[in-house]
Amino acid sequence: MRTHTAELSSADAATAPLWRAAQAFRLVTLLYAIGQQIASVPYYQHPRLSWVLIALMAIWSGTSALLLSQWYFPEATSRIRGWVVVGDQVVTVLLIAATRLVADYDWYHGHQTLPTTLWIANSVISMAILRGPVAGVVAGLVMSAVVVTVRDQWGQDVWGDATAPVLVSVGLALGLAANTARRAQGQLERALRITAAAQERERLAREVHDGVLQVLAYIKRRGGEIGGAASELAQRAGEQEVALRVLLSEQGDRADSGAAEVDLRPLLTARATPKVSVATPGDPVLVGRTVAQEISAAVATALSNVELHAGAAAKAYVLLEDTGDMLVVSVRDDGVGIAPGRLAEAAAEGRMGVSRSIVGRISALGGTAELLSEDFGTEWEFRIPRHAAHRASQEQ
Repeated sequence: MRTHTAELSSADAATAPLWRAAQAFRLVTLLYAIGQQIASVPYYQHPRLSWVLIALMAIWSGTSALLLSQWYFPEATSRIRGWVVVGDQVVTVLLIAATRLVADYDWYHGHQTLPTTLWIANSVISMAILRGPVAGVVAGLVMSAVVVTVRDQWGQDVWGDATAPVLVSVGLALGLAANTARRAQGQLERALRITAAAQERERLAREVHDGVLQVLAYIKRRGGEIGGAASELAQRAGEQEVALRVLLSEQGDRADSGAAEVDLRPLLTARATPKVSVATPGDPVLVGRTVAQEISAAVATALSNVELHAGAAAKAYVLLEDTGDMLVVSVRDDGVGIAPGRLAEAAAEGRMGVSRSIVGRISALGGTAELLSEDFGTEWEFRIPRHAAHRASQEQ
C-alpha cells in the first residue's frame, strides 16, 4: 500500500511536516481564543452572537486543519490546499470585522479582536508555507492592517501594539523555513538520482563486460596473434572496446551533467596502470562536470591509441597542469611514433577516432589539441582556457 508521502509531489512532501506542525499550532490557538472568549463575553453587547462566531471559528479550524495536514485527499493536496489557504484569509478577515458586531467601541478599541492575534497568525502561517516568505510578510501586513482598522487604532496607538511585528515575523520565519525545506528535498532527490544512475551504470558495465567487452578483447587478442588480414580486425575490435568502455564511464553522470564542479584529478588518475603513469597537481583542479568528462574521454582515447599503435612495450605518461587561466593536459608515450600522413589517411578511410574523440572533444571545450610525433614516440597536448571551459559547462 502506498503511503501518503509517496503520493505527494516533491514540494508537498518537503513541506508536509511544516503543514502538520502548523495545524497543531492552529488547534492550540483555538483553545486560547476560546479561553479569551470566556473571559470577554460578559463585556460583549451581543454574547450569543459571539458564541456563534466562536463556533464557526472552531468548525473552520478543525476542517482546515484536516485538509492542510494532508491526512485526507493526499492525491489532490496541492489543489485543495490552495483553496483552503485563500479561504483562511477570507474567514480570518470576516471574523476580525465581526468584532464590531458583538462589542462596543470602548471594548474593541482597547482589547483584542474576537479572533485573537495568535489565532489570526494561522492564516499568515498558511500563506507563508504555501508561497514563501514574501507572501507570508504580505499576509502579515494585510492582517495587521485589518486589525488596526477594525479597532480604529490608526494613529499613535498602532506603534505600541505588537500585532504587526508578531504577524510579519511569523510570515517571514515560516516562509523561509518552507523554502529551505523545498531546497533540501530537491537536493535529496538529486542525490538519489545520482546514486540510482551510478548503480545502473555499474549493472550495465557488469553485463557488458561479461558479454560484448570480453568478445571484443578476445577478437583483439586472437587477431593480433594470427596476424595478416586479422590484424585489421583486431585493431578495429580494440578501438570499439575502448570506445565502449569510455561510453560506460560517462553514463553515470549524464543525468547530472549541469554546471556542478568536480575535481579533474581523480578522473585522470583512474587511468593509471603499470604501463600508464599519471601526474597531477597537489591541489584540486575544479572544472565543470561536463568539461571533466570530455577531457577524461579524450585522454582515454589517446591512451587507447598508445595501446593499439605504440607497441607492446610502450609506456604512456599523462601530465595535468593548472596555470590558473589555462588547463594543460599532455599524453606522451615512448613508442614507435606515427608515420607522416597516417592521420589524414585514417580520416580518408572514415576512421574518425582522432578527429572526433580527441580533437573534436577539446575543440568543443574551446581548447586546442596538438599532436607531436617523432621516431621516439608521440605526444598529445591539450590546452583549454579556463574561461572557455566555464562557458562550455554552462552551455551543456
